[in-house]
Amino acid sequence: MKNTKGKKITIIISIIILILVIATFSGYYYVKSQLEPRDEASTEKIVVEIPAGSSISDISTILEDKKVINNASIFSFYVKYNNDTNLKAGNYEFSPAMNTDQIVKKMQEGKTIAPEKLVIPEGYTLDQIAERIVAYQPKLKKADVLSTMDNPDFIATMMDKYPETVTSDVLNKDIKHPLEGYLYPATYTFKETDVPAETIIEEMVKATDVNIAKYRDELTKQKMSVHDFLTMSSIIEKEATENVDRKKIASVFYNRLEADMPLQTDPTVLYALGKHKSKTTYEDLKVDSSYNTYQNKGLPPGPISNSGDSSMEATLYPEKTDYLYFLANTKTGQVYFSKTLEEHNKLKEEHITKNN
Repeated sequence: MKNTKGKKITIIISIIILILVIATFSGYYYVKSQLEPRDEASTEKIVVEIPAGSSISDISTILEDKKVINNASIFSFYVKYNNDTNLKAGNYEFSPAMNTDQIVKKMQEGKTIAPEKLVIPEGYTLDQIAERIVAYQPKLKKADVLSTMDNPDFIATMMDKYPETVTSDVLNKDIKHPLEGYLYPATYTFKETDVPAETIIEEMVKATDVNIAKYRDELTKQKMSVHDFLTMSSIIEKEATENVDRKKIASVFYNRLEADMPLQTDPTVLYALGKHKSKTTYEDLKVDSSYNTYQNKGLPPGPISNSGDSSMEATLYPEKTDYLYFLANTKTGQVYFSKTLEEHNKLKEEHITKNN
């Protein structure tokens, strides 16, 4: 009887071991298959943009969505397991015929390609624009592009060529970057293969000059300088989300200026710090800078981003409201407006604090 029980236990253990062995080998071959090319015979070329600051998980998702790799989760695990995490941002040309090691190697070496067009999104800062320019013209270096943007001689040239737009206001000693806010966000194409940084930057300044032409009569009517116009619109651009009426946000800022209250807008603090953060801390709000609108009343010395038409329209044609406060739920994109601090704090507790 005991021998029979012992045999049964042995058989059960053997079966379990066999199942584990089969599962292990099956798992191994499945993972191995997911790391191999999607289509070894493919001749297709797939251009993929990897944004600066992308995590390994972000990169993996992008590559799977673009049908370059088989499985984002396995790719991500493989890269982290092999400590191959130094993948560079940029535009790449991949093929479904490439295996994981080939893809990783290409991104580690930074073998990028130049995009056919230079796309500058609304709300980008000069630093972000410089990154886009370098991706478009790989022979350029970011430090040199930024240096050109801040070059006094180049700025003087822009002032001479576009005197109605680039005025002496950009020479304020407190301004971090004189041309911040003056590079129009749009899609640019150039016929030349190698385009100098000066040519690209001037094309953006020229686009701003052309775009502002339609607002000049209204600016004169409201006695608003181009510099203040671009400064206010840049703040609205950084504060706005897809789900909010920018004209309503503009009304809050104008109401605060009218009431001699500080604007107290976080994007100006982050600009002063030179950081990209999802949340601003109380320590951040103490930064000693003329851009800190928690410590200083009125507009900051200059724009904090390069805004598009929607924010420009809101700057000139704000909605008429009594609102003095607004807050955004970063998870939902919903923006809540209020007239009093008490109401603002109540909304903050209800929609922000409780959900974090």
